[in-house]
Amino acid sequence: MNTILIKLFATALTLSQVTTRPDAVRTQFDPAKDGGQVVAILRDGCAHMRKSFDIEDINLDELISTAMEDPSAVAGDNAPKILHGLDIAELNTSYKQFCKGENPANSPFEAAAVIAFYNNAVKDLPSAEALRDIKLPSASVILDAAGKPYSETFETHGRRLVVPIEGVPDLVQKAFVAAEDKRFYQHHGIDERGVIRAFVGNLASPGRPAGGSTITQQVVKNLSVGDDVTYERKIREMIVASRLERLQTKPQILGLYLNGIYLGRGAYGIEMAARSWFGKSVGALTLPEAALLAGLPKGPNYYSPDKYPERARERRAYVLSRMKEEGTITEAQMNAALASDLGIKPPDAARQDSGFYLVDHVARETRTFAGLETLTNASYTVRATVNAGLQSALEAALQEGLAAYERGTGRARYEGPELNLSEAIKRIEAAAPAPEPAAEPAPAPEAKKGAKTAKGTDKGAAKAPAKPTIQPAWQRALASTRPPLYDVRWPLAVVLQTGKNGTKVGLPDGRVASLEPGPARGKLQLYDAVRVRLREGKGSLRAELRVRPTVQGAAIVLENRTGKILAMSGGFSYPLSQLNRVTQAVRQPGSTLKPLTYLAALNAGLQPNTLVMDSAVTLPPIGGVGDSWSPKNYDGGGSGATTIRRGLEFSKNLVTARLLQGGIATKAPDSLQRVCDIALEAQLYAECERYYPFVLGAQPVRMIDLASFYAAIANEGARPSAYALEAVERDGKPLYRHPDKAPVRIGSADRVAFYQLKTMLQGVTQHGTAAALSGISAYVAGKTGTSENENDAWFAGFSNEITVVVWAGYDNADGVRRTLGRGQTGGHVSVPIARAIFQAAWANGVARTPLAPPSPEAKALIADLPIEPRSGQRVAGGGFIEHFRLKGGQVADTQYALVPRDTLYAMRPDAEDGDYANAEDGADVAGDLFGNLPGGRRSTEDPFAQRRSAETDSGRTADPWGLRRHRREEPQAWPGRDRYGQVNPVPFGSPFDDEGDTRTRQRRRDPDYLFGDDPGY
Repeated sequence: MNTILIKLFATALTLSQVTTRPDAVRTQFDPAKDGGQVVAILRDGCAHMRKSFDIEDINLDELISTAMEDPSAVAGDNAPKILHGLDIAELNTSYKQFCKGENPANSPFEAAAVIAFYNNAVKDLPSAEALRDIKLPSASVILDAAGKPYSETFETHGRRLVVPIEGVPDLVQKAFVAAEDKRFYQHHGIDERGVIRAFVGNLASPGRPAGGSTITQQVVKNLSVGDDVTYERKIREMIVASRLERLQTKPQILGLYLNGIYLGRGAYGIEMAARSWFGKSVGALTLPEAALLAGLPKGPNYYSPDKYPERARERRAYVLSRMKEEGTITEAQMNAALASDLGIKPPDAARQDSGFYLVDHVARETRTFAGLETLTNASYTVRATVNAGLQSALEAALQEGLAAYERGTGRARYEGPELNLSEAIKRIEAAAPAPEPAAEPAPAPEAKKGAKTAKGTDKGAAKAPAKPTIQPAWQRALASTRPPLYDVRWPLAVVLQTGKNGTKVGLPDGRVASLEPGPARGKLQLYDAVRVRLREGKGSLRAELRVRPTVQGAAIVLENRTGKILAMSGGFSYPLSQLNRVTQAVRQPGSTLKPLTYLAALNAGLQPNTLVMDSAVTLPPIGGVGDSWSPKNYDGGGSGATTIRRGLEFSKNLVTARLLQGGIATKAPDSLQRVCDIALEAQLYAECERYYPFVLGAQPVRMIDLASFYAAIANEGARPSAYALEAVERDGKPLYRHPDKAPVRIGSADRVAFYQLKTMLQGVTQHGTAAALSGISAYVAGKTGTSENENDAWFAGFSNEITVVVWAGYDNADGVRRTLGRGQTGGHVSVPIARAIFQAAWANGVARTPLAPPSPEAKALIADLPIEPRSGQRVAGGGFIEHFRLKGGQVADTQYALVPRDTLYAMRPDAEDGDYANAEDGADVAGDLFGNLPGGRRSTEDPFAQRRSAETDSGRTADPWGLRRHRREEPQAWPGRDRYGQVNPVPFGSPFDDEGDTRTRQRRRDPDYLFGDDPGY
């Protein structure tokens, strides 16, 4: 028996059962015993078919005879693939046997072969009950802080928003029924007339095969048995569809269909399609919009309004005509709909292009806090804390900052275009309509004059309509492409010209700009798509190439009072790396952790003007085990006695270390423990490594935890818990809402200590290591940080309302720690990014207010008194206002608690010989520790008004995990010393020129100088 004939009879056996005995469909027959029963079922089925066609007054015999008149149509090369190899004579004989009641002697029918194929096809048949209870994969909508749609989360082939059938307008339902299954409400899952028509049509009209599937069958195909183009699938589909019809009502089945079908633009289901194509809910669809969507299931790509608008119009017209035939609409309604535009929205209107790291974080929080296994098992409405405008601006600032670092250090490398649009442009040009006729030559001057006269005479003449502008192919290709790095904020441009005449690029808005190719010079090809930054101004439009950096970075904006994450980026670009470096990675924080030690010292009673020796120190092993610890400053030297305020402002490692030596507790290990206690209570760590380099930021930390700690400083010790998930709803019913809870107070330090620390961190932005922020320092305080060998560059800072943390560095997943390079500190790399983020926050609704004074609780315990800022000495007036803790109603004087007054005065430099070696970093223009200037003058100048151009940040932190054994790419020397620790004077104008003038000069040395902190040794 012919193989294709076996398959056709097995399919006919299925069709006969579901139409004549739907309650008793057998899924297994015995090849040896049930042959006669199979013959009977086939004959009953054919009789039923003939009766069905008699109802419509259609001669089935004539249809089949017509189809069989041209055997080549069935067996030839142009026949449908599913009919290749069919013997037309055998088919005709079989038809006579089962439908005409004849008993031909040469019958090809073999019941055993048909039964074997049928039994195998229905093996492991899916359950119709599973469809009744199915939960369709769904897309959940994420709303931003303003309540506007921000993002969607969905599985592959699951970008849908499930709506109950009651929510779909009757007009929309009828449009789909008219287009796909006009007898939907009459048949019982299988439309036998449609099946036979499709079969006969496939015989008579070679080409794309018709399936004759009902809406019920399409539900089964899409959601259960799959879409294989095989007889086995068709057999399984018909049985399950027949059973589904007995389990569910017609509206329920139609609801499954409308929520399950694919309708283009990545949209599954009618609701998502309505939003994707028209920017509205299904309940707001008009007649022409409903008809357009109803025409798409037949071929979402073939009839795509984006790619083939004329095909889409023709298909819409067919649906409208079917609706009129069914009496659903009037002829006037049909004509009005036919005349309307397609009305589709641009495809980018609903496309998310930012916030991918944050959306991932929200999804994780729904599992942790709301207890949802996944956001794709239903259509949820998720309310997030994200500020959409700030999120985009944060990503732009981070990306530009990282690229600027690589350009400035010569590390930018061009590794090819993001993509090339040559093929896309060729396809568009090939499909373009014929060009418009050439314009007529311009008239001669006399003719122009005459035309003007005529125009003046005939004022009633109508203007010719303007011809529509046709976009060039490159612009259309650029507009329709989805670049691989879809969240990069620089515009994508296409190269239109290269060579000796310069490089030009086309922009999405159609403009053409001259390009400065930078590292891609001589490497760009025609139609390369590259990233650019525009420089608009007088003259021609110019663009600069932007190269994707290899350095990574991350940033977060946290609302201080609530802990809401307003914006967050876990890397340069989400498509490149999905690791969220804000929440899923730890890095050494360097000096951004120093405020912990200063907080402990302030809480222990030290005042900000307490003097500490910025000189060499060695701390003994903890418990007598291990090595002693001798840290160094970033610049390798020291500046003698300095206040702890200035020690923090200029990030002095030696000052921080000396605070452990009696500044917090009597013994260094006890001081370290108190710092650890604060760190643990602030939830910076789950466990504190008790080793001295901890205070310089040697223990890695999560950025999100660091942000919460700095928010606590802004709040005078009240630490918020960072979160991004506000609420979850389903069908308008609340499932989860973030509890309103006040920030938790860090009890290891009081409000006074936190406020004093806040003012010291404001000094960092006024004139310290983050002096690049001096222009906004009235509103911002913070701290820079640089880990050992410049592997990590940080800034953590806050205003009254928000905290911003920025990190930059190279990933070290391969175990190799790569340096950012000499001088690439937090002040150089991360501060400019943070500044842009603060500015963006203020431009996107965050209040800009001067840093707040102390709270009433703290103010009662604080006295504001003037001091000389460099020495910390109290003055009668006109100095810097320092904030002193009151104890028993009196100012506790701790200026000389760590450095006795007698010792300092014995070491006072001789004003006449001009030795100001104690002045920090050689900045002797501000005077010595006591404010003396050359010639015996006193300084009246406020040293805080000076801006520092470079950061002297934390340098030599510990390496407890042995990472130093990995060789760095570029062995770096500390400023002031070579790689072996020997004296190496810093040349004028180098990146380490802290004060702008470090020319090498001979220095007078007092043989009795006791401090021993000369940077030259």
